[in-house]
Amino acid sequence: MKTTLLMIDDHPLFRRGVLQLLSDCEGFQIVGEASSGVEGLQLVTDLNPDLILLDLNMHGISGLEVLKVIKTRSPDTWVVMLTVSDDAADLIAALRSGADGYLLKDMDPDMLCGKLGQVVAGNVILSERLTQLLAHAMRSQDTPRQPNEAGLTEQEQRILDYIAQGKSNKQIAREIDISDGTVKVHVKHLLRKLNLHSRLEAAVWVAANQKRENRQRSSIPLDAGDASNVH
Repeated sequence: MKTTLLMIDDHPLFRRGVLQLLSDCEGFQIVGEASSGVEGLQLVTDLNPDLILLDLNMHGISGLEVLKVIKTRSPDTWVVMLTVSDDAADLIAALRSGADGYLLKDMDPDMLCGKLGQVVAGNVILSERLTQLLAHAMRSQDTPRQPNEAGLTEQEQRILDYIAQGKSNKQIAREIDISDGTVKVHVKHLLRKLNLHSRLEAAVWVAANQKRENRQRSSIPLDAGDASNVH
């Protein structure tokens, strides 16, 4: 069965180009398009699409407000922001409002189908150059500097590692033989302990800590015993 898709964007030329591109993507069925937030919300109610591509900055109701309404009414609907804004505040606001992805409009068009396929597979997606932006923005937040400072249980740490690998709740549940609902509870708890608000923030936090640990290891001087084994 194909994934039904609705696009909400107030730029008709751009909207038409994206929809033309997506019409050639296997696995997706375009069911509608809207030029405003108000029209988009009505179509969400009428069409109940599986996936929504949503512009952030629109006339009238902003994309962020539309996102919040959609996630309140239909939390299981995938919503991917497609925007020109690479502002950290916009990115974090969208993720914390429930966005399942945040892509920039200047991305390689050939990558769009694959990115949306990742969302359907249960992953949160992000344009590559935004990962470092998110990591930098998170450094100024009150988050634990090291994993052992967060007070995670062994199960929460395992689930966090799977999140960092891009696995969905269903995939994690199968890996550790627990229910989807139990995974959701663990994810909620570990995000609270890390003072984070989304799975993507958690994955970026893990990656940042791994890089920090690697840098620390590489800066440790060899002792005499180690040096004698270096040829």
